Amino acid sequence: MPVPQHVFEPPFNIIRSSHAVLDVTDLKLSREFYETTVGLHVEDADDNVVYLRAAEERQHHSLVLRKAAVPACNRLGFKLGNDKDLDKAAAFLSENGLSYAFVDQPFQGRTLQFTDPFGFQIELYASMDRRPHLLRRYDLYRGCHPQRLDHFNVFAAEVQDTVDFYARLGFRLTEYAEEDGPNGRIAAAWMHRKGNVHDFAITNGKGPRLHHFAYWTPTAMNIIHLCDVMASAGYVKNIERGPGRHGISNAFFLYVRDPDGHRLELYTSDYFTGDHDHEPLRWSLRDPRRQTLWGAPAPRSWFEQGSPFTGQTVREPKFVADVLVAD
Repeated sequence: MPVPQHVFEPPFNIIRSSHAVLDVTDLKLSREFYETTVGLHVEDADDNVVYLRAAEERQHHSLVLRKAAVPACNRLGFKLGNDKDLDKAAAFLSENGLSYAFVDQPFQGRTLQFTDPFGFQIELYASMDRRPHLLRRYDLYRGCHPQRLDHFNVFAAEVQDTVDFYARLGFRLTEYAEEDGPNGRIAAAWMHRKGNVHDFAITNGKGPRLHHFAYWTPTAMNIIHLCDVMASAGYVKNIERGPGRHGISNAFFLYVRDPDGHRLELYTSDYFTGDHDHEPLRWSLRDPRRQTLWGAPAPRSWFEQGSPFTGQTVREPKFVADVLVAD
C-alpha cells in the first residue's frame, strides 16, 4: 500500500491531540480509578460528568467521563491553531460532503463536532478554559504522576483510506507496520502533529473503535510504580500488557484497563519527529521487535478488544493482518 506524502499546508491547522470523552457505567468508580490510582486531577464534577487533567496541562480537561448506560468512546478531541481554523475545518467538511455541527461544550470555546468517513467521532476547538499549572505541585501527585495526554490509537476497518484521509489534514507518518512482499498492505500507522511519534495511531481491526488513549509519564519508574499501586489497590487483573519497551516509537509502556474496560496506556521516552524531512520508519508485520523491543508479543485481547464509538456500527476489517500473538 502507498505511504502518504507529508502535507505541510493542510486545509486547517490541527495542533495536537487534546482530550478523550468516555462513556462509563459507574461514574464514582471510574473517577476513583483515574484520580486516585492513575493520578489525574479532577477539575470539575457533578452527578453526570467528571473532568480531569494531568499535571503539566494548563487546559481545563484532557479526559471527560460521562455517566451512561453502556461504556463507549463518545468523542476524540483535537486542538486547532485559532478560531479561524474552525471555519476552515467547517468549509473542508462541507466541501467533502461530511456533516458537522457547532455545539456548546462546557469549559471550551466554539466547538465543531463531526463524524469522519470511517465512523470516528471527532471534536475540534481552538480555546479552552485555563487552569493553574500543577507541574510543581508535587504535594498533589498520585499514581504514576501523569503529565499530559499524548495520543490516541484506534481500530480502523479501512486502514489505508483512514491514513490517507488524516494525511490530507496534515498528520505526518512517522512509523508504520506493513506486510512483506510486493503487494504488502499497511496494517498500522503512527501519525503526528506536535512533533513526537504520534497524536493519532491507526490500527487494522474491527472498527470504528478506540484501541487506547495514552498519558505521558516523567520516567519509566513512574510506570513501574503504577504496577505496584494497581496491585495493591485491587486492580492487578486490570494490568493487561507490560511494562515493556516498544520497538515502534521506542516508548516504555504499560497498558491497563479501567473499570469499564477502556484501555489506557502509560507512556514515556519516544523521540522528536518535527523536522520536515523526517522519513517514516517501516516495520515488517512479522518482526517481533516492533510490538516489544524485547521480543514478547502482545496478548490476544490487545488485538481484539476495544471501545466502540457511541452509536456507531462496528464493521469487519477489509483484511485480517497476520500478527504475532502471545499464547
